[in-house]
Amino acid sequence: MGEVVIAGGQGFYGDTPTAVDALLAEGVDYLCLEALAELTLAILQKDRQRDESRGYTRDLPAYLARALPFVADGRTKVITNAGGINPTAAARAAIDTARKLGVNGITIATVVGDDVLTRLPALHSQHAQPFAHLDTGEPFDAFPGPPLFASAYLGARPIVDALAQGADIVITGRVADASLFLAPLVHEHGWGWDDWDRLAAGILVGHLLECSGQSIGGNYSGDWWALPNPWDLPYPIASVDADGTAVISKPRGSGGRVSTDTLRHQLLYEVHDPARYLSPDVVADFTSAHFEDLADNRVRISGVHGTPATETYKLLLSAHAGWAGEARVAFAWPDAYEKAKATAAILRKRVELAALEVDEWLVEYWGVNALGGPTVPPTTSEPPECTLRVAWRCADQRTAGLVGRELVPLTLSAPPAGMTGAGRGAGTSATELLSIWPTLIDKSVVDADVRVVLEEVK
Repeated sequence: MGEVVIAGGQGFYGDTPTAVDALLAEGVDYLCLEALAELTLAILQKDRQRDESRGYTRDLPAYLARALPFVADGRTKVITNAGGINPTAAARAAIDTARKLGVNGITIATVVGDDVLTRLPALHSQHAQPFAHLDTGEPFDAFPGPPLFASAYLGARPIVDALAQGADIVITGRVADASLFLAPLVHEHGWGWDDWDRLAAGILVGHLLECSGQSIGGNYSGDWWALPNPWDLPYPIASVDADGTAVISKPRGSGGRVSTDTLRHQLLYEVHDPARYLSPDVVADFTSAHFEDLADNRVRISGVHGTPATETYKLLLSAHAGWAGEARVAFAWPDAYEKAKATAAILRKRVELAALEVDEWLVEYWGVNALGGPTVPPTTSEPPECTLRVAWRCADQRTAGLVGRELVPLTLSAPPAGMTGAGRGAGTSATELLSIWPTLIDKSVVDADVRVVLEEVK
């Protein structure tokens, strides 16, 4: 076919479903909803621990309710990794949503097989998968407890298979972000899995579209104050030709801006080496891309090069890591920073005297160094106010809650003048922590179990 029009309608779990309305009105061929991150998987695991029917992003029905009329009449297809760690349950929620809206005759595909939790011991012992920590090199023997989930970052191939089988909606588990957007391009243009330059072009486009408003001026470090109508920041659209050339744009009449400057901010977001951006499908050289500003908030991208993909997928494991509490307290001038430091020290001493065991402390001073940490240059000027944020990690939930109780008496017994608001965590509440263990796994041992399940809504 000619150009394929794809849009990024979601950048994270909890994003706003209303943003897809303008995209659908533009007549996009594919609406891609990217819902996952490492933190999201941990949130979904907690959901699944409370209810085995959970484990997917619960805002999926809200997105589908807006998109289904367009899917039903053939105007668009939807691809999403909102299945999280339970894509089968997500597909059931999608089917229920369609039936409630009276939509039938559409096919929903579920991609399963990214979850290797039950296979971990055999993969480690019988298939020589080392599962060493990707950042520290620690051996798998040092893994801190029973794994709670084990999600491999799949690529575009199973989504392409689902589209080839007639899927109107494709729901996956942990598919890499940009691969969601590559899949429809491979399917529609017939790109080969060894056509590295075109695959790289598709991954670059996907990376530009995956983070909702960031390509349109969100988190923009240039003249952010001059962005038109920032309260109406839309989400991006890409029109992609068969040779991989793409034009990035936004819905007509919306706010924000599409330019080389806004796009290059997103291009380098979460990128370690722009000359070797690793994805499950290809290694993309973002530095090879040529950007050309066009009229009417459009940018043409061409000339992207790629090299063969690696033989491994990223695999994310998780384990229980204790319980955390948190409190925030604001202090006013004068001596705001000194008061905050003193209060943190008093709290720690009170916890020590109460014989409460804390495995780890985190202390931040908002207004002084919370964002920049040790990189913040020293200053002789005193901040007019400072907020102390203190967090702690304990082995058990009860202890984590009792640590927070030690802050409560300081409401009337802290350093003088202006302590306000004990904040979340100052009572007995505590939150379970999950540790993250990134590693690698051979594609061959994962792909053997990846499959597509299709169901027609009747």
